[in-house]
Amino acid sequence: MKPKILLVDDEPDALEVLGFRLREAGFTPILAKDGVRAITAARDERPALIVLDVMLPEVDGLEVCKILRRDPATAAIPILMLTARAAEMDRVLGLELGADDYVTKPFSPRELVLRIRKLLARAKASEEPVAHLRFGDLEIDVARHAVSVKGKPVELTATEFRLLEILARRRGRVQTRDRLLQDVWGYDNPIESRTVDTHMRRLREKIGAAADYLETIRGVGYRFRAEE
Repeated sequence: MKPKILLVDDEPDALEVLGFRLREAGFTPILAKDGVRAITAARDERPALIVLDVMLPEVDGLEVCKILRRDPATAAIPILMLTARAAEMDRVLGLELGADDYVTKPFSPRELVLRIRKLLARAKASEEPVAHLRFGDLEIDVARHAVSVKGKPVELTATEFRLLEILARRRGRVQTRDRLLQDVWGYDNPIESRTVDTHMRRLREKIGAAADYLETIRGVGYRFRAEE
């Protein structure tokens, strides 16, 4: 099946052009012209990726991003934001709220397709089963359930190891607290998000210098910093 891409923009001409280019590139575009429709489409269609314009009527793109990242059903979907060239604050806020990348307007449809392919490839690679993960001085030996920083072993509990492994495998993608409670602790109905924060604090203390890989996304959750 062709990967579904949700396009969100309040300009009909932009939706038409981008939708055409995505079909040419082998994707199935899903179109939404406002934030409310975007949220509904993301939950119903479960697209492979969302292209989200910041400037939207009623519910803007930043709020849409925030809502989608808080929902376990949509938290893992990569989001590529479209921002005005002068709106640096929008880009910063978008990344803090969980956007995976951004493209500034004006842009070429070819550039957008390339960015989409890159994000999809990164998302796929982060889920591939591997027995050994390495990021700079941080090594995660999944098979041996062992972690080391600068060659020195780090003693982690089973939960701390699972938390680190999941974040590392999904590097570059924001994980909400609810999603982590489900995937690490197995909670079907997450309630107490402080559990995640407490374990994250301990994990950061234990891995020391490698803690910079673990980013806090305010009001949303956590992300393992992706290496380019």
